[in-house]
Amino acid sequence: MTLVVLNYGAIIQKLLLKDSEGNYTNVVVGYNHPSRYLTDKVCLGACVGRHAGRISKGGFIIDRERFIIHTDNDVHLHGGKEGFHKKYWTIEKIVPTGNPSITLSYKSTHLEEGYPGNLMVQVTYQLIDNKLHITHRAKTDRSTVVNLTNHSYFKLDNSPYIDAYELQLNCPYYLETLNNLLPTGNVLPVYATNFDFLKPKQIDLTRLDTPFVRNPNNTIVAKVSSKETRISLEVQTNQPAVVVYTPTDFPGICFETQNLPDAPNQPSFPSSILRPGETYNNSSTFTFANES
Repeated sequence: MTLVVLNYGAIIQKLLLKDSEGNYTNVVVGYNHPSRYLTDKVCLGACVGRHAGRISKGGFIIDRERFIIHTDNDVHLHGGKEGFHKKYWTIEKIVPTGNPSITLSYKSTHLEEGYPGNLMVQVTYQLIDNKLHITHRAKTDRSTVVNLTNHSYFKLDNSPYIDAYELQLNCPYYLETLNNLLPTGNVLPVYATNFDFLKPKQIDLTRLDTPFVRNPNNTIVAKVSSKETRISLEVQTNQPAVVVYTPTDFPGICFETQNLPDAPNQPSFPSSILRPGETYNNSSTFTFANES
């Protein structure tokens, strides 16, 4: 595998998978020219934060203090007007041999986008054989909310559609959402719904922008494969949820491993509050197989 990363947005620009004949397939959607990302509006391959996913009510309360954050149509999404995907990151470390890796960092200052605390963020991308490990870490000097994820759109073949992809989600529940995709707070079983991918099945015309709750007894959250190339991807994470997103205007599928959206305003969801002295850790692994 070959990984190409940009310091703008900590973006995964290319992820090249080599088959048995030495041919490479780029398994993520991306632009060839880095300058194109400056006007990108769908977070291609980027690190998303300070809080991935949607937040309601125009803000949140921590320790009886309310913080106001940017909203569009009453929804705060992916960190605000200019989230981490629109920031220039610092390349901290490159390990070019063995299990190669790159670590990037970003300091989000107190009240950036309305969030409290100076937040130091690191993301490490590491290749180990046929696996891409992504580790997000963060520390704060003041209590804040954090929910980071990678926003790569995976594309396993050259088809203009992903309808024929076979998808399996190890997620017995999903979040009920409103028309603006904010969670209602209800956690519903996927059984006998369009969101039931407990057993592998073709995506067909199902389009998702849906938070799924992972089976807590299994860190493997998803598997998707293409019959055309016989490339498969398995997603493993320590996070409680994955937002699966299949855009309507280009082929690709996102697996946004993260905490549940709107956790700051949903008392029944796992907390997204990070306190001083604690370390936020989102560790996810993307394992590829090529049977061609």
